[in-house]
Amino acid sequence: MGALTGVDISNEMSALARYISDARYLEPPIEVIENAKIHLLDSIAAVVSGSVLPAGVRARAWVEMAIAGNGGGASVLGRALRTSPFGAALANGMAAHAGETDDSHAQSLSHPGCSLVPAAIATGEVQNSSGADLLRAIIVGYDVGCRVGRSVKSAHRDRAKGLWSSHSVVGTFCSAAASGALMGFTSDEARYLLSYASQLASGVTTWVRDSHHIEKAFVFAGMPASNGVLASSMIAAGCDGVSDIFSGSPNWLEAMHDDHEIAALSAGLGTQFEINATTIKKYAVGSPSQAAVEAMVELIRDEALQADEVEAITIKLPSESAVIVDNRAMANVNVQYLLAGTLLDGGFTAAMSHDQERLSDPQVRSLMNKMTLQGDESIANSRAATLVVLRRKGETNSTITRTVRDVRGTPRNPMTWQEVQDKAVDLMGGVLGADRSHQICRFIAELDASTSVRELASMTVPQ
Repeated sequence: MGALTGVDISNEMSALARYISDARYLEPPIEVIENAKIHLLDSIAAVVSGSVLPAGVRARAWVEMAIAGNGGGASVLGRALRTSPFGAALANGMAAHAGETDDSHAQSLSHPGCSLVPAAIATGEVQNSSGADLLRAIIVGYDVGCRVGRSVKSAHRDRAKGLWSSHSVVGTFCSAAASGALMGFTSDEARYLLSYASQLASGVTTWVRDSHHIEKAFVFAGMPASNGVLASSMIAAGCDGVSDIFSGSPNWLEAMHDDHEIAALSAGLGTQFEINATTIKKYAVGSPSQAAVEAMVELIRDEALQADEVEAITIKLPSESAVIVDNRAMANVNVQYLLAGTLLDGGFTAAMSHDQERLSDPQVRSLMNKMTLQGDESIANSRAATLVVLRRKGETNSTITRTVRDVRGTPRNPMTWQEVQDKAVDLMGGVLGADRSHQICRFIAELDASTSVRELASMTVPQ
């Protein structure tokens, strides 16, 4: 490795590097470990279920075409296919975001699990890591990557115009940190890992115009997962470079944001865990639509609302969220479609949210045309939603309103292990069957006692 003398080494950089290098000694509170199991299960369920969706299928086709012939030490989950860690991370990452059911971190505007978990599992298989090491690496990955996002204020930008994509940038640092932790890097090596991750952190927000959810899955998960593995493999091969990418001049932070906050990189590190600030999705839809869908489900349940009674619906979302989900070409990101489909079906189903053809159904379009989406600054920087429904019953009009501020799964209203397990079994059951899906849940529940990540990966192969 290159010498570190004579360079500007920031306290924040030192803290991040030590945190990665000391991952094997990390002793987080038991509730953080249990939360890591929940996010691991949720992410694996997203990978397995997404492996049969278009983004997962296309990613696997690339692996088979490009590198699968060489075999390898890492698994493409949900399929009897082995490849390089880079290939597995890319394929599993794209599958993880294929169904919009992966977790999200609002404070950094990112989806950490869909890139981090594929990178960690691919690395853990090759390293033959234990279950406890995998859980610690996952916790470290969330902590490092999400703090990088906070430092460049990735969640507080004008989302109506083209910008660098926080989802891919944060995901790259998450994935690199988790992979590096499992590789057992020293503090000096972890410095170079973060430097290479910064060079690989890429992506722009043009993914909002992707109507097939394939490039989006690459940007959110496949690319950052594989780039995190690439960064760690470069360092493992002896590559060095800039030892402090976050300070000195020029540095990465100033390239990303004029008003960056370097202190955010290490604030609360080791005591405030970002995985606890990460949302598990109750519904397989884009994060900004979660609360709106929940509000519609509640109106159907509590008010017996029916589609033929609706005269008009006003949807109120934070302005920064509204621009993401307003009449989008992707069904499971289009808030008007999701509300129309939920109301017409009398409830939400993942099948409805992924039914791209139904987006053009005349009955659906008619109901969507009755909806008006408004940005509401009073709920800015949140995942809240309000639905105001003008309802006609017979000759009488009435207005009913429903506000959801903390949809189930947010840090302030978390899902239980049982709820996430039920979601995971529902998602994985169609690919693996209910028995194998329950077996995976039981294995992850006791993962800290497992001696090998390889056993977990092998369980995702359909029988």
